[in-house]
Amino acid sequence: MKRAYNFSAGPAILPIPVLEETAKAVVDYNNTGMSIMEMSHRSKEYDAVFVETQNDGLKILGLSSDEYHVLFLGGGASLQFLMVPMNFLNKKADYVSTGVWAKKAIKEAKWVGETNVVASSEDKNFNYIPKDVKFNPDADYAHITTNNTIYGTRWNKMPDAGNIPLLADMSSDFMSRPLDYSKFSLIYAGAQKNIGPAGVTMVVIKKSFLEKQKENVPTMLSYKTHTDANSMFNTPPCLPVYIVGRTFKWIMAQGGLEAIEQNNIKKANLLYDYLDAHSDFYKGTVTNKEDRSLMNITWNLNTPELEAKFVEEAKKKYNMTNLKGHRSVGGIRASVYNACPLDAVEALVKFMDEFMKDNK
Repeated sequence: MKRAYNFSAGPAILPIPVLEETAKAVVDYNNTGMSIMEMSHRSKEYDAVFVETQNDGLKILGLSSDEYHVLFLGGGASLQFLMVPMNFLNKKADYVSTGVWAKKAIKEAKWVGETNVVASSEDKNFNYIPKDVKFNPDADYAHITTNNTIYGTRWNKMPDAGNIPLLADMSSDFMSRPLDYSKFSLIYAGAQKNIGPAGVTMVVIKKSFLEKQKENVPTMLSYKTHTDANSMFNTPPCLPVYIVGRTFKWIMAQGGLEAIEQNNIKKANLLYDYLDAHSDFYKGTVTNKEDRSLMNITWNLNTPELEAKFVEEAKKKYNMTNLKGHRSVGGIRASVYNACPLDAVEALVKFMDEFMKDNK
């Protein structure tokens, strides 16, 4: 089978070795005579898969199981928008608004208590990251969205939250680069961008921060419910967690986050350099280079009709899929997550050059 050039923003491309391993495990996992989807989540065979996935995740992030819990939960990052304040918003919380998903997190927090938007880039349609953000010293926590899938921006330098616990929705750039992850008290990420398929959300939570959880949180919305049961309070999304585990093995085999980042920089620079060199035809939406995402590259053409033609021809001629920008902003978007191969980006740039010459 010839693979499509898949530039989907999520669910997104997965590494081929992971897909191949999963295909085998779906029929017969490790010669057990059972599919990975048929095994009890409480069996010793599946428990080994689960624990290894947790440990590998912490290893990649450079974190210790003595200090952090790893949870695999359902409900997507959208459920975390509510779980975070339900557990930790006592007096007030600070949020930075950098896009649609940040706004959704803010909306959910407002159901719970005082929610301060301490900085926003909405004044310019979220095409930059606010600088020198000042958090309230008495806030219960500070929350950011590290990468903005729709708008193509990213926190390339994390804000200084001082003594306030820093929390992050990392859904669309999780495990795409090395960071000092110990600076975060809680990280959550929907898997369907970089670490697995849709259906599971990874939560990494500092044990000392968990001690600050409020009392009387509804059972299924309580982090302690899930940490006490090691994500097994109810049946977890077993197959997605297995795939996340295989993706972690793939990340380590590539050389870890340092190697992953270098490849991501190479791919993104190919596109950004071409956009910058032909800005009369392709108009990149994020002009501040320091704010550009390595995961989601966005641009416009002179008319919506020309953009539609670009998307149609890319699919028809070269089977390049999912290049249409998000419905809220239009334009073109190429998502080049960890598993997107370099040759896909090279083929896209080649097509862009061909399209420009034919339509300029």
